[in-house]
Amino acid sequence: MDPLVVLQAADEPTLADVLPGWMQFPGWRLVVVVAILVIGAYASKYLVRLLGRPIARRFERQSVAQTALKGARVVTILLAGAFALNVVGIELGNIVLSVTVLSAVIGIVLAPIIGSAINGLFILADQPYEIGDMIELDDGRRGFVDDITLRYTKMFTLDNTFLVIPNSTIRDRDVVNFSAEDERTRLSLDVLVTYESDIDEARRLLEQAGSQCDMVIEGGPDIRIGSARYPAKPTAYIDQYADHGINLQLRYWAKKPYKLGTVRSRVLTNLGELLAENGQNVEMAYPHQHLVFDETSGVAQAQVALGNGTGREWDGETGSGRDVDGDADADGRRPLSRQDREG
Repeated sequence: MDPLVVLQAADEPTLADVLPGWMQFPGWRLVVVVAILVIGAYASKYLVRLLGRPIARRFERQSVAQTALKGARVVTILLAGAFALNVVGIELGNIVLSVTVLSAVIGIVLAPIIGSAINGLFILADQPYEIGDMIELDDGRRGFVDDITLRYTKMFTLDNTFLVIPNSTIRDRDVVNFSAEDERTRLSLDVLVTYESDIDEARRLLEQAGSQCDMVIEGGPDIRIGSARYPAKPTAYIDQYADHGINLQLRYWAKKPYKLGTVRSRVLTNLGELLAENGQNVEMAYPHQHLVFDETSGVAQAQVALGNGTGREWDGETGSGRDVDGDADADGRRPLSRQDREG
């Protein structure tokens, strides 16, 4: 008898012995088991409500407290199920599974679940993030941690989508936590100005643009990160002398990490207004291209069109020009015939 063998002790009274015969209708054991499980489910809710505040005071981290409460509820329901089976005469110690079936269940079903549960325990112990933290995954998606269980982590992305990440995979990914302990985030903004610009004035306007943003820390004591200290107020540095101008870099601290794009946009808006008002000596750089012709470039022919239908043709080979007219097009240009081109 391979799958399941149920043995019942004959010397111990069971519910069937004390229950009246009219109540032993077909399927009565199933009804008793379901009724006890329902009572156990309600008892688990009451137990969670009773232990909620003591456990929350015991554990500072919300994820650990929720996991402990969920564990207490699951244990209560399992005990109710074991009691229900014992009441109807089924003892758990007498339920025997064959080695083949047990190995298949563990290998196919239980192994991934146990692996995710173990990774969940590591996440709860290592504390890489907490419920409510803003994190960024290695693929660039950002969001807020909504729940942490033994099997998965739930995250609401900034695009208002719901993301469920198994704990077995999230431990192998790089996760950036923007709001762990200190929510202040250091950002940078690169601006390219021409070599003819007043660099000191450009740096002053950059720092002023950052200070005027209400979502940026205006100043105060230096902010310490490990053994390093950084100025709290916006500070502009000369980053490099580039091909098309001087690259200035503004380093500033955002108070909250939740709207980094908004902070950057406001700083740029302030900079544009300041340049329009006080940036006469500061010019934003952009790439310029110069075309150079020499003896290796060949011969170029050009034609300047006049408004009266005539034009002036320039011959790059002879270095002379001549007037052309005749069948000019709507823009005052006339295509040269082959005879005209050949002289």
